[in-house]
Amino acid sequence: MLYYCFGYDHIISLLGIAFAFFTTFFSTKFLMKYLPLDRGKEYAHDGQASKGKPQGAGLFFVLSFIVSYLIFGPVDLEFFVYLILMAGCMVTGFLDDKAVMPWGRVKKGLLDLGIAVLVAVNYIWFNGSDVTFILFGYNTVHFPVIIMGIVIVAAVWGMINVTNCADGVDGLSASLSIVTLLSIYRVLTFEGIERSDGYHIILFVVCLLAYLWFNAFKSILMMGDAGSRAMGFFLAIAAMKTGSIFIIIPLAVMIILDGGLGLVKITLIKTCKIHIFKNITFPLHDHVRKKMGWENMHCVFRFMIIQAVVNILFIFLVF
Repeated sequence: MLYYCFGYDHIISLLGIAFAFFTTFFSTKFLMKYLPLDRGKEYAHDGQASKGKPQGAGLFFVLSFIVSYLIFGPVDLEFFVYLILMAGCMVTGFLDDKAVMPWGRVKKGLLDLGIAVLVAVNYIWFNGSDVTFILFGYNTVHFPVIIMGIVIVAAVWGMINVTNCADGVDGLSASLSIVTLLSIYRVLTFEGIERSDGYHIILFVVCLLAYLWFNAFKSILMMGDAGSRAMGFFLAIAAMKTGSIFIIIPLAVMIILDGGLGLVKITLIKTCKIHIFKNITFPLHDHVRKKMGWENMHCVFRFMIIQAVVNILFIFLVF
């Protein structure tokens, strides 16, 4: 709204950042008492430690981001659709958070699939089906529309689910997402884009920082599916908007490994009766805590360090 009145004005942009941070902070602080309470995770390492804490706080930082971007960001029709779909991820996740009987994998998987298909249609309609491989000399490849659609659906569906699975240690998934998003923003700035084109990333990062004020170890609340599913959705969108969707693999590798390998293990066992990773507990954050004796803060900072090093190496190799 204000972007189209004043353009990318530094004062307006700074006001947007402050608005996003404090809206998230104060809504979380004063409204957390209305959130549903966590019932504990039976099979997760230290899963009962979260029992009784408010969950679903993703509702606050996702809504704060959407409102902030609508007021201060350059919202075109394409991104407006993404905001609606992101709100859909948040709402379905929040309904699952407050449900007495948690939704099954099939129900959530089909909802995620529907959202991913709509993202693919929206992206291809506005951007076409070219993909740039920045690690290989900025070569651009034209994908057939069907193939591009499959790639986008896989990326969006995958990031929603691996981010959801990776959300199990105080501050872990949000901190890793911040490292990934700032790295994507750095890629955008190297590409010489206008700063306004990466403004959505900055706003989302400051919303996550405000949330982490309450969620860092030891947390007093949790984002729940309302936050983790929307956050995974946004990670995929941020990568897609660089024109090089595959950068999400290296720049979010710790989220993908933490939450994704367990999904691979379960899928192979149930569909092909293939048993792999027998001695590894998933998600990986449970393995390092249970089998390797890491404390929660070790898990957060060491995963962040690994991700930061990978991202620095990637950006150095490319640019």
